[in-house]
Amino acid sequence: MSSTEEQHDALRSLLGAWALGACPTREAAELELHMRGCPECAEEAARLHEAAGWLSLDEPLDQPGSLRQQVLDWCLARRPAELPVPAWGMPYTAETAKLDALLRDLGPEEWQEVAELPWHGGSGRLRPAEVLGHLTAVDGFLALALGLPDPVPAAPGAPGTPVASRTPGAPAVPAERRVPPQGGPYAAISDRTARMIAGQSALPPQSVRARWRQQSHDLVRSAALAPQGNTPVDYGFTVLPLRDAFVDRAFECYVHGEDVARAVAYPYDPPAPQHLRQMVELVVRLLPRALAGLRAAQPQPVGAPAGNGPTARRLRLVVDGPGGGEWLVPLDGGDVTAGPGGTVGTVGPESGPPGGEPVASMAVDGLELCQLAAAHRDPDRLPVGEHGDRAAIREVLHALPLLSRP
Repeated sequence: MSSTEEQHDALRSLLGAWALGACPTREAAELELHMRGCPECAEEAARLHEAAGWLSLDEPLDQPGSLRQQVLDWCLARRPAELPVPAWGMPYTAETAKLDALLRDLGPEEWQEVAELPWHGGSGRLRPAEVLGHLTAVDGFLALALGLPDPVPAAPGAPGTPVASRTPGAPAVPAERRVPPQGGPYAAISDRTARMIAGQSALPPQSVRARWRQQSHDLVRSAALAPQGNTPVDYGFTVLPLRDAFVDRAFECYVHGEDVARAVAYPYDPPAPQHLRQMVELVVRLLPRALAGLRAAQPQPVGAPAGNGPTARRLRLVVDGPGGGEWLVPLDGGDVTAGPGGTVGTVGPESGPPGGEPVASMAVDGLELCQLAAAHRDPDRLPVGEHGDRAAIREVLHALPLLSRP
């Protein structure tokens, strides 16, 4: 081999380091001079440089969260579903699929991480499989309404009830770290969650995931057979029509999916704008109910406005960001609606002040509104734009977390 060939081979061996920017300055200069007269090395250098670009940390390889919905939309445009999922079932379909994608990526150690679930200033601590137990238990209310089997094991002491043991090798989370039992109107949810977690504690985490995922598929298929969504779903403390219950379950799946993702340092996208809009609308429509609950728990001051009198008040709520809109919220009873495109509208008492102007206006980000409604935020620290009656705004902010439950 001639000295020229030896030099060519020596310089060619530097191409990989050069493409990655890891070649010493002197050798890089010598290699670049060589490439000017060697088309073969210049061509390979160009290919390696392009390939090195794919290794850049500036462009993550994770697919954008919207890609799944784009692919589904394209497929359904080419071949419509024989039994389409109603629009009100789409947020649940998307959020359960997103959470399932996260869970499929978890390794054995990540399944043992403890997720923090903020709630009314405190924090529950559950492992991912236990979070799934809670989601499965509450989804079971929809299963019962649709005539599907109840996933929750029978209460302790019932005939034929097996005694579950803890998964071997899984350290127990100290009792004080768990969500404390909730009595009162939420007793049914707390009891079902506890039984579900106990009943699955001996199962491998991926089996817990598979059970939850199968139930979510069954719920979506059953929803497609009830497109009007009028079937009542009884949660034990309130009743929602099926269409609202599905949006409610999508909402909780997103919130707790984000809790799990935070615990395992996993990227997690917010809901698609059209799905977030349905969640925001549900929160806003239920807000008068939360206001009534807040007042029922507090003594009314002398001279407080009557619910159906001429002094009934309204608040203009502006929700910013994807899924946002504008609503007039009756503060003293009535229902909330929004016109096409998010224009303002109400059903309920007329505004008392002259000209029908709201007593206050409040602007808030849509995702922050949802986090507050999930009791994941402090109402006194939430960033909001406000104008008008500060007391009315404060009352609305403190009522929103009451929409949450254990």
